[in-house]
Amino acid sequence: MTADGANPAFPAMSIERAHALLTQPGTMFELGEADIRGVRTKIWKNAPPTLREVFALSAAFGPRDFLVFEDERATISAFQKAAKAFACQLVADGVRPGDRVAIIMRNVPEWPAAFWGAVLAGAIVTPLNAWWTGAELEYGLKDSGSSIAVMDAERYERTREHLDACPALRKIYVSRVRDEIADPRVALLESVLGATNTWNSLADMAAPDIPAAPEDDVTIFYTSGTTGNPKGAVISHRNIISNMFNSASAQARAFLRRGEAPPAPDPAAPQKASLISVPFFHATGCFAVMIPFMMGGNKLVMQRKWDPDTALPLIEKERITHVGGVPTIAWQILEHPKIDQYDLSSLEGISYGGAPAAPELVKRIKERFPASTPGQGWGMTETSATAVSNVGEDYERKPASTGVPSATGETKIVGPDGAELPRGEVGELWYKGPIVVRGYWNKPEATAETFVDGWIKTGDLAKMDEEGFLYIVDRAKDMLIRGGENIYCVEVENVLYEHPAVMDAALIGKPHHVLGEEPLAVVHLKPGMAATSDELRHHVAQKLAAFKVPIEVIFWPTTLPRNANGKIVKKELKKQIETPQF
Repeated sequence: MTADGANPAFPAMSIERAHALLTQPGTMFELGEADIRGVRTKIWKNAPPTLREVFALSAAFGPRDFLVFEDERATISAFQKAAKAFACQLVADGVRPGDRVAIIMRNVPEWPAAFWGAVLAGAIVTPLNAWWTGAELEYGLKDSGSSIAVMDAERYERTREHLDACPALRKIYVSRVRDEIADPRVALLESVLGATNTWNSLADMAAPDIPAAPEDDVTIFYTSGTTGNPKGAVISHRNIISNMFNSASAQARAFLRRGEAPPAPDPAAPQKASLISVPFFHATGCFAVMIPFMMGGNKLVMQRKWDPDTALPLIEKERITHVGGVPTIAWQILEHPKIDQYDLSSLEGISYGGAPAAPELVKRIKERFPASTPGQGWGMTETSATAVSNVGEDYERKPASTGVPSATGETKIVGPDGAELPRGEVGELWYKGPIVVRGYWNKPEATAETFVDGWIKTGDLAKMDEEGFLYIVDRAKDMLIRGGENIYCVEVENVLYEHPAVMDAALIGKPHHVLGEEPLAVVHLKPGMAATSDELRHHVAQKLAAFKVPIEVIFWPTTLPRNANGKIVKKELKKQIETPQF
């Protein structure tokens, strides 16, 4: 080791050599090829074909705790009983393969049970953002054509006045209800499953025998564009399972890169435990955490909402091995004033993505938790969560990089003319691999614009170094990310423009040490009109989810700076705001 802690012998092996060793015939990560929508694509040859097989694999860990929420606990066995019972109920309700079943809940034990129940029933599971307003949730239910919805009581109250506008919706399961609900479409989820702590007493029903294939649609996860309404990314069994194998292979690659043999899978190894701090309705929470932790017989510990004050004692009590989700989580743990009052020695993995991460974060993690493996990555809902990963010593060596793709993934940097650019030049990032979704639900034009011959045009500006490591340098799409939540500027700007006093409006990101960035609005008022920051923020809050509301509104004395085409030049706007004279 050098004085700054670097390992001069690292890397012991190139990325290309590590991938070659990992994927050779007879190994877990052996490569194959498949024709996916007319495109020859590299795949994980030995991956389970569908989520039904993934669900079955977890039965080997039946007695282990799986879901922990406050004073509620469910073992793998109890959870499987609940999921199969709900699957059978959905089939009895008339759900057929391809029907959409929406889930609108916080992270509670019923969420995974509903997800897996719908998967086993052959439905296309459609999680909706639990932070959305009633109108936004109405859009998601109508756009997906969901016939069944599973909600918690809070989300039911939020959508109650919108449900009659969803003609396809014929039955609603509501959980954790305190007051009686008169709506004839509503049934209590507990009437099927009971309370979490009683799931073990459920009859162990056989899951419905419904055939499935790797390319079948299994979920729709909504993602927003820079204009218009959210788009539903249609995700297959292969997409999700390939993402899990990508992540596992990245961990194995880290061992080879440091000159060590990756450990063989050991079902008898001590149980891992994750403090799940990102919502299940995000691709990361569902595909990168919930599903692989279930398959491996590991434990998920949930909070009603992320709270660092209660997280620290939970890490100690539940012997949490993995935390993360977005950089916010890591920062709030590291900077918590009571961090030294708890035994956090069980932590062995701290990873994140979904928001800008300061390069010094990895250094802070290694200083505080030297035995842990930090990691970050980049991905999209359209890539079924993480597409490239930067783990361990690679991340310490290149903290500004989001990493490299797995052996099944390909990346290229493309210029405005569609030609691939050489290493080091900035252009649009394109990605290809078995995690790329087939397109957007009922949006053929948007699908054709974004997906080309197996590649996804990500809209992110990036560059690639000589080793193939990616660096995201900007977002071509007009979007900012607050603590992992996407905020699309045009959506907020359009609401600001609806206020009678607003002539010009722009939403920009204000850097934030913990959240990455926060939304800041800049407006120019119409002559003779007046408005306050609180008034405009309240105006936005009436239309959009709370995380989209600007933290502050700056009033600009003149028309906002524009280019020759009349478009607001946000880089110039940011520069002027950051000058001391402002």
